[in-house]
This record gives sequence, structure tokens and C-alpha cells, in this order.
Amino acid sequence: MSKDSGHKLRILHVLKLLWERTDEDHGLSVGQITDYLKTLDIHAERKTIYSDIETLNSFGYEIENYKGKNGGYRLLSRDFEMSELILLTDAVQSSRFITEKKSASLIKKLASLTSNYQGKKLSRQVHVNGRIKSMEETIFYSVDTLHAAIAEGKRINFHYFDRNRNKEKVIRHDGKTYEVTPLSLCWDDEYYYLVSHDEETDSIRHFRVDKMLNIKITDKDGAAVEGFDAASYTDKLFGMFGGRECFVTLKCKDSLSGVIIDRFGKDIPFRLGNDGYFELTAKLILSPVFYGWVMSFGGDIIIKGPDFAVEELKKTAQATLAAHE
Repeated sequence: MSKDSGHKLRILHVLKLLWERTDEDHGLSVGQITDYLKTLDIHAERKTIYSDIETLNSFGYEIENYKGKNGGYRLLSRDFEMSELILLTDAVQSSRFITEKKSASLIKKLASLTSNYQGKKLSRQVHVNGRIKSMEETIFYSVDTLHAAIAEGKRINFHYFDRNRNKEKVIRHDGKTYEVTPLSLCWDDEYYYLVSHDEETDSIRHFRVDKMLNIKITDKDGAAVEGFDAASYTDKLFGMFGGRECFVTLKCKDSLSGVIIDRFGKDIPFRLGNDGYFELTAKLILSPVFYGWVMSFGGDIIIKGPDFAVEELKKTAQATLAAHE
């Protein structure tokens, strides 16, 4: 590096050093900063470093000089607080749709957003190995493609697969190519899902993104779906299983009010009774997962209507009992 170019880059090297080696608990003296610059063949006087720090503060960085033991200049302004980075790291490591390799890569990038000292603490709190993670590294490319299709308002086509008892991929419906209008992406139960409109059946369908293969954006314009709201749609689902949509009335024990609020939100109206129960009506998509959720409360949640939902619950319970006899 020439002496002239080194001096031009000096303030950037000072910022990089403060970013990586200082935080609320660690500082650097002017002498330590000048010693570091010497390793880069950049000579700087103390007053030059003072001027650089003043310039960085004027630009918007918060750099303060602490006195006493472990004192020195510290970069205090960060885009993320440590608690926020821990939250993001936990989301990455616990997500099933992010592969183990990609999890490690993302967490390393999150650690680079703070000092080396805090980055090490962040990494020590992470335990990725042994968790059940997605086997599909291509999911990030799939998400990019789907976002592009949504932005462009185009249809997509793709294959959808399951795994057989030998853990091999098996394309559904003998290799059928699906073609849909992508509407939105949502994250539910630690998986990414595409919510879409199927022109063939004129219905809203959703697909797990890590099970979609060969996604291609077509030159066909997507179908307009009036009044569709992604948040409202996913709120009706249980475990992202599709089924018949209808209004369902539930009778719930008073002790489950917190459970119901967690599931349906605080705005769902309760009709309070005098028998230790309350009732509510919500628009839901009926599925085996919904019936399993109701049965998991051992009779403390009762389906009052419609009648066909009650009958489907009975059939689900009878089939479960029969399979265990």
C-alpha cells in the first residue's frame, strides 16, 4: 500500500478497528490505534486520530472516551443491540427450514454486526448441531424466485415432492407440474409456505417452500384475487393444513381463556356463560389438525356447530381409537 493511499484510507481503518475491538466494556487508547495503523504502514500522530474520531462523531457515529482502567475510545452506536442479535440468532438456529450449513453462515454474519468480544459471546450461545433442520440448501434461491414472481405479478410452475420410506424424493402425482399465482410467503410452525391461487381449481392453496422443486417464473400474468388477505388466511389454518372453510362455534372452559386468546387474538368476542364455559365463533379451515387440537383439551373445548364439523370430529376420534385397538 502506498503512503498516500494509506492516509486516504486511514479513517476507514480507524472505524473498522473501533467496530471490531470496542464496545461498552472494551476500549482502545490513541496509542493502541496508532500502533495498529503502523502494522498497515500508516503513520498517524495523536492529534490526527483525535481529528478522525471527531469526524466520525460528526458523521453520526457515537464514539466516547472513557477514563480509568480498561478505558479508551469505544464505539457505542450499533445498528442492533445485543439483545436484538440474540433474538435473531435464536430465530435462525431454531428454524427448521434453514439448513445447518446456512444457519452457521447466517449466525456468523450476525456476529459481525457487533464487536469481536460480543460476537464470541453470541456464538457461544448458539447450539445448532443435532437440531432437526431442512435438507434443502436451495430454499433461499426458491424464496428469491418466489419474491420476484410476486413482485412481477407472474404465475410460476414447479414440482412438489414427498419422501418415501427410504427417505427418497418422490414427485407428487406422477411428476405433475403445478402452475399457480403466488400471493405471499408466510412462516408458520418453523417452515416457509407459499400461499397461492390455483387457477385450475379456482382455490387458495399453500405449499411448503422446501418441498418445491424446479420453480420457474412463466410469462403469464397472475390471476387477480380480490379481497385476499394473507394474514387473515393463515389465521384460519391449523398447522397449515387445508380443508373446508366455515364459521365454527366453540364452547370452551373458562380456564382456557388464555389459550384461546393466544390462538385467536384478543379481539375475538367471548359469549360468557354461567356454567364455567364461554363460547366464540370464528371462521376456520377445518382439517385433521384442527380436530386434533380440539381433542387435545380432553373435552374442555367442544364444537357446538356446524353439525358436519361435529360429525367429522367424531369420525376422526373413532378412527384414532380404532387404529389403537
